[in-house]
Amino acid sequence: MPNQSLDAGKLAAWVGRSETITDQIDIGRAVAMAATLDSPVSLAIGDSLPPLWHWLYFWSAIPASQLGTDGHAQRGEFLPPVTLPRRMWAGGRLKFLAPLPLGAQAERVSRIKAVDVKQGKSGPLVFVTVAHDISVQARLVIQEEHDIVYRDTLQAGDSSFNAKLAPTDAHWSRQISPDPVQLFRYSALTFNGYRIHYDRTYTTEVEGYPGLIVHGPLIASLLTDLVSRELPDRTIAEFSFRAIAPLFDTEPFSVHGRLEPEGKQVVLWAANSRGELAMQAEAQLR
Repeated sequence: MPNQSLDAGKLAAWVGRSETITDQIDIGRAVAMAATLDSPVSLAIGDSLPPLWHWLYFWSAIPASQLGTDGHAQRGEFLPPVTLPRRMWAGGRLKFLAPLPLGAQAERVSRIKAVDVKQGKSGPLVFVTVAHDISVQARLVIQEEHDIVYRDTLQAGDSSFNAKLAPTDAHWSRQISPDPVQLFRYSALTFNGYRIHYDRTYTTEVEGYPGLIVHGPLIASLLTDLVSRELPDRTIAEFSFRAIAPLFDTEPFSVHGRLEPEGKQVVLWAANSRGELAMQAEAQLR
């Protein structure tokens, strides 16, 4: 009997489903984010929120009774009812059309854009793409497509990630030493209950990873933060990223950037301590 959770026709029924959340872009969360990234940015009401920091807002405050065993909301409401246990933020594409000011009231409209069932080398995969439109006073300021991938349980001795060496031609680099405090802070700021980021027993014994997993959006935020540090007079107009392999709190990692010759594009990546690629990204500059 086929696994009903992977019935492509059933899951396709979620395409087009939408939700709307409003939030105040309060300065307190932004100040806490700067501390979490150890960023030197100074912030004041009316300033433009740094790129990707909108992920601190628009929480889906799901009651505790409606959470799954992994700490996420139970599936089958906004997101489709995929029962594959491991969920990852696979990547995304964003356009920053106008500033998102600190202190503003903003609205995010989210829509399930696509649901695809595939068979990978390590087993079944389900890809879900969510489109987000963020507006301030009816003016669209951010457009985003967010890719989620669901995988089966990690088996002992199995790895669904093929090691690939990262580039070595960076113009800028920064070493990051992740620890449980930083991961807890980011989980709290994004109201992310997924236990792989703070519950070591669950992460190692249930999902089979060697340590706490560094959030994909945290890595992406460290990449855009690197651009802001190195090019403080430029702004990011578009950003895209793709997760290649997980990073863990058991070892340091590094973020890197290279400004292309025409000065309009930055190639970015994150690598583990062995120089293996963990995330690749691109930023288009104004």
